[in-house]
Amino acid sequence: MASDIICEMRDMTYNFKYQTKAIDLWQLSMYGIYGSILGVCNIIFTVAMILMTFKFWTGSNMTVKTLLILAICIFTIIQPLVIFLRAKKQAEKVAEHVEIGFDDKGVHVKIKNKTSDLKWNSIKGITKKPSLLVVLSTSKHGFVLTNKVLGKQKEDFYNYVMSKIAL
Repeated sequence: MASDIICEMRDMTYNFKYQTKAIDLWQLSMYGIYGSILGVCNIIFTVAMILMTFKFWTGSNMTVKTLLILAICIFTIIQPLVIFLRAKKQAEKVAEHVEIGFDDKGVHVKIKNKTSDLKWNSIKGITKKPSLLVVLSTSKHGFVLTNKVLGKQKEDFYNYVMSKIAL
């Protein structure tokens, strides 16, 4: 006697409550820079400056030594610091907690008393980085969800969003 297997398909729902922090926006910016040709140029410049510093250090006066150290610091200290300060200003603009839900109907966002619903066809994509995911609502704006917010469901959530935007 064969028995019928009944599969019940439930609506997938993911709900997150978080606050966008400066460090999250900083990481996103750094991924953007060092995942592009600009980042490659930054690395090449920094390595070249380190090599030049080793080669010319002993025969240089204090002004040249200062310029060499400053050149090394441009992409290793100064640029990340400036990006962090910019991210801090951005994070202050969105200081409220965000409640965001994802289900088969779309994306549901609540900030303070304001709610917004986005259908899946308006979602432009999802970007996966080692420490975060960005669900893009436009080509330049999105919702940054860190690994801390996503927890163990990061891969399942990523696959779920991909299945919804691929439709």
